[in-house]
Amino acid sequence: MSSGPTQLLAGIDLGTSFFKLGLFDRTGQLRGLARSAVPAETQDGRCELGVEPFWATLASLLSEALRQAGAGPESIAAVSYSSQANSFILMDGDDQPLTPLILWPDGRARGHTQPLEWLWGLVNFAEVTGIGISPTHEFAAGKLAWFRRGQPDLWSRVRRVKTISDYLVWGLTGRHGGDQATASLLGLWDVRGQQWWPAAIDLIGLDRAWLSTLAPPGTHLGPICADGAGRLGLPAGTPLAAGTLDHHAAAIGAGLAGPGELSVSLGTVLACVQLDDAYRPLAGCCVGPGTAGGYYRLAFHSDGVGLIDWYQRNFAPQLTVADLLDLASDVPADCDGLQALPNVREHHGLTGLTGRRPTHGHGHFARALATQVAGNLAVLVGKLCDGGRPSRVIATGGGTRHPLWTKLASEALGIAVTASDCPEPACRGAALLAGLASN
Repeated sequence: MSSGPTQLLAGIDLGTSFFKLGLFDRTGQLRGLARSAVPAETQDGRCELGVEPFWATLASLLSEALRQAGAGPESIAAVSYSSQANSFILMDGDDQPLTPLILWPDGRARGHTQPLEWLWGLVNFAEVTGIGISPTHEFAAGKLAWFRRGQPDLWSRVRRVKTISDYLVWGLTGRHGGDQATASLLGLWDVRGQQWWPAAIDLIGLDRAWLSTLAPPGTHLGPICADGAGRLGLPAGTPLAAGTLDHHAAAIGAGLAGPGELSVSLGTVLACVQLDDAYRPLAGCCVGPGTAGGYYRLAFHSDGVGLIDWYQRNFAPQLTVADLLDLASDVPADCDGLQALPNVREHHGLTGLTGRRPTHGHGHFARALATQVAGNLAVLVGKLCDGGRPSRVIATGGGTRHPLWTKLASEALGIAVTASDCPEPACRGAALLAGLASN
């Protein structure tokens, strides 16, 4: 571990669309940042990431972030991560990959959700797992059942099942460890008991020995080993801390510290996170382990600020998303009668927007969609804040780059919504967790 004023904390963000790596000093100031689109392969409904592109992307990000920081690898005091959930890899008894990383949007189990229905039907499922939402094919458990049923030869060779964050931990430390927070969205983890849930493991057909030993966010998982140093370009011996779910990491990085505080992620997917000292599962929300013995509650909606990207790609390719939001800012709040229906993208063309008139321009459509997003956000906050709303909300995500989003969010919630002071709060949240392992 390095010492002195040049110490940096590395936060890796294993996001769905982009991987990012930020280097922060001990005060939380960003010193170097690199980002890269996830080089996933998508074909026939599948969404996979090879192990070689996975490591090559992360190594490239570290090199670029160090270049920006004007520092060398030896300046990094500790590393941690924020991660997507329900993405996984299957490995054999020699810890060799049997599959690429199967990312959560992968659709191979679409239409084969019966194992998930059985899992969700277990007695006290929501109370044990903290998951208060309905199952979809995006949950890893359904795809694991698909492999077990559809590829028995491959399944017979499986000896390790690792989430994408567990795989990162193994690749860097050589240890079969990981964090409890991302595992809590699998439907297989007993949140309060801090252990794999035997009834769920048995139902999906897993062996407990295949699964990682998990720790709360911020726990020191071990030093980076020689092989890990070669994969990423960090010195062997650098401490690695257990990370957390990306939305929780963003909340930490945005400054949430105490019970009742709330952050919203204005991203492709809307997500709201609230901290709590108590374990209180709620319908429509997911609860996971936080730091210092606390918990986070998460609520999310698939129709986030990505609705504007959808409109731009399909109906206004000559404009940028920023252009559309600028136009929307000049449109009256009632959009001159135009209104977006729920799940607007599931309708043909623009039939998901009612009250259309020839006088409506791109700004009207963008404003109607943005208003729908703000309404979705209000529903999520209502689910989380059953005991009263906070006085302020901190916003993260790409939507904070345009003032219209925070304006509409503030109006919909009746609460002041302010943007985080860090452009990549998930990376900063991960770096703050790294700091716990280096103290």
